[in-house]
Order: sequence, then C-alpha cells, then structure tokens
Amino acid sequence: MTDEQLHISPRVGRILMSEEAIYGLILVSGMIVVSAQGTSWEALVTVAVTVIVFFAAHVFAGTLGRLAATDGHAGLRASLRASARQSSGMVIASVPPLLILLLGATRIIDDSAALWAALIVNTVVLAALGWIAVARWSTHWFPRIVSALITAAFGGVLILLKAIIHH
Repeated sequence: MTDEQLHISPRVGRILMSEEAIYGLILVSGMIVVSAQGTSWEALVTVAVTVIVFFAAHVFAGTLGRLAATDGHAGLRASLRASARQSSGMVIASVPPLLILLLGATRIIDDSAALWAALIVNTVVLAALGWIAVARWSTHWFPRIVSALITAAFGGVLILLKAIIHH
C-alpha cells in the first residue's frame, strides 16, 4: 500500500514512519506515567520539557555523528539541518498527547481523564504506525496486525504500569 493510498504525503510519511516518532510516543507515554501522580498541568510541563531535551540531545548527537562520519566534510549547518529533519518525528508525534494534556491543564477535561486519554491515544497511534509501516511492503493483513500489536504493546505496557503504580 502506497502513501498515496493511505492519504499520507511523502514528507509526513517519512516523519511519522521514523524510529524517532515511535520512540517519541513511547518516551511521552513513559513521562506521563512517571508524572501522573500530579495534575495534567504538571504532566504537560514534564512531557514538553522532556521532549524538547531529548529532541535537542538527539539533534546534537546526530550532528556530531554526521560530522564524525564525514570527517567534517558535511559541514556543521548541513549536518545540523539533516539531524533536525531526521529527529522531527519525535516532536511531531508528541503533539496529540500534549494537546490532550493541555485540555486537562485548562480544565476542559478532568485531569485523570486527560492522563489516561493521552496514554490511550499514544497506544492507538503506535498501533496505526505499526500497521502502516508494514502496509508499505505487504498486502497481507496478518503481518500488518502483528506489527500493529507489537508496536502498540510498547504503549500497552506503559498503560499497565500506570494502572499498577497509580491504583
């Protein structure tokens, strides 16, 4: 199945089908679990700051790696741009759960509901990314389902952890 059939632009597909996007969703879920003893406002701040720090660290490490791999011939600006572009999935993937946490922080929805909803949305998005990634190279439903379940399991484990720790 092509990106066109999935109604995904090539640029968005590249960003969302990246290890950084999947890693970003798992990171956000983990931070929600860790910060879930407080309010959704506290979780929002914790998650946002953590995503920014991890993104910056990822860009920095990627830039250094590109410079080292090319003995500096790639150039600092080009290496920095390429690394930021590669890592952008981490930030973009964090937007839906951050918006949900913002709904809780502004009291549009209950704190607890915001925390749970953000975790559930992350898990659903992980499943979708697992499905879509395999749909790019296989027309068979079984590997798609397996991929979706495995990818979603990362979020599911963190939901289970939240349920055990906070209840």
